[in-house]
Amino acid sequence: MIRPAMRAFVAALTLFTLVLPAQAEIEIQEVTSPGGIKAWLVEEPSIPFMALELRFRGGASLDAPGKRGATYLMTGLLEEGAGEMDAQAFSIAVESLAAEFRFDAHNDAVSISAKALTENRDEAMELLRQALVEPRFDEDAIERVRGQVLSGIDADTRDPDAISANTFYSLAFGDHPYGTSLEGTVESVTALTRDDLIEARDRTLSRDHLYVAAVGDITAEELGDLLDRLLGELPETGAPRPERIDYTLAGGTTVVDFDTPQSVVTFGQRGITRHDPDFFPAYVLTHILGGGGFSSRLMEEVREKRGLTYGVGAYLYPMDYSEMLVGNVSTVNARVGETISVIRDEWAKLATEGVTEEELERAKTYLTGAYPLRFDGNGPIANILVGMQMDDLTPEYVVTRNDKIRAVTLEDVRRVASELIDPDGLHFIVVGQPEGLDASN
Repeated sequence: MIRPAMRAFVAALTLFTLVLPAQAEIEIQEVTSPGGIKAWLVEEPSIPFMALELRFRGGASLDAPGKRGATYLMTGLLEEGAGEMDAQAFSIAVESLAAEFRFDAHNDAVSISAKALTENRDEAMELLRQALVEPRFDEDAIERVRGQVLSGIDADTRDPDAISANTFYSLAFGDHPYGTSLEGTVESVTALTRDDLIEARDRTLSRDHLYVAAVGDITAEELGDLLDRLLGELPETGAPRPERIDYTLAGGTTVVDFDTPQSVVTFGQRGITRHDPDFFPAYVLTHILGGGGFSSRLMEEVREKRGLTYGVGAYLYPMDYSEMLVGNVSTVNARVGETISVIRDEWAKLATEGVTEEELERAKTYLTGAYPLRFDGNGPIANILVGMQMDDLTPEYVVTRNDKIRAVTLEDVRRVASELIDPDGLHFIVVGQPEGLDASN
């Protein structure tokens, strides 16, 4: 049976999703709480509902030495009891308010998403405050979530997709946090103690790592007061961030023997930073190469013309401490060599010949048309706004972003293609039993 509050919550979500795309643009306010906490706000008072997005820069990259997986496990325990409530009581309390919390750990951030009806907002935010400031980390909850994490780690050892990605990151980044799974290893996760989890919380959930966005039925004054109540007790400073690491993996092929009829391939090369002056030409370029569904060159050449795979793609991946251009594909073992050869050829062709005017215009039309569709509700907007802050963008970016795409010229793309696209630096990780393909590394 759905509670009345939950019906209202679902109705609010549905209605807001329907009305938002009709708006030409959103108005972003920059808010500073009385206690000095900064946030971006988009007011939408017509629907009695608010989405709040918190992002703590650093994430799993801030794991203490020898404690890999601590941030990931800690984040999974934030909803497993807080204050006087154990895990079950906390879950019931959240559900009774028709609120929704989500806690996620990534290599570059811990993200926390919250949604609440206006009538229950204060009570919901108090529950979230307790989860952040007073998590219980009860031993039974630790062991239950630890078991789930260990099960996932074990599953990854039998998942060719995970093996391929993890091998690529290991070779590319070595001892840097990017070089190991944020979930940790069986040994490191098994050894984690309650004290390690408390330390992981203090290292990551600090105000100097914090970015905030709110969207919905809340004023700037109300948000300022809420932020101080919710976040004012967090540690002022957290762990120092790791050093930057350059992507230095040389071109070649690495084969990981795995008994499966279909090989999984991760491939990549050096990338480009988010603030490089050529980022937008590079963004359009890689969309033409490996994005955009069936219109990309890789999909056209690898799937449509030759039927080598169901899907193939490549994309820019600018991280906080490094950057890559990466892609993936899977195909039957007998045709892995052919698939890799086609991808290498397209890489080389793009570097030497660039793109056509028709490809450029099609990509720009798609990228500018798809952008407004991302703003399809309170939660997605809050997520976008926090991402903008972490990328050091200004609120005006939501208005100027499409102009930056439209300003990309054919000359820009061809120049960036010749400078960025590196056929000799392309490295392939193949997990499977590919026929007629020898490893070069």
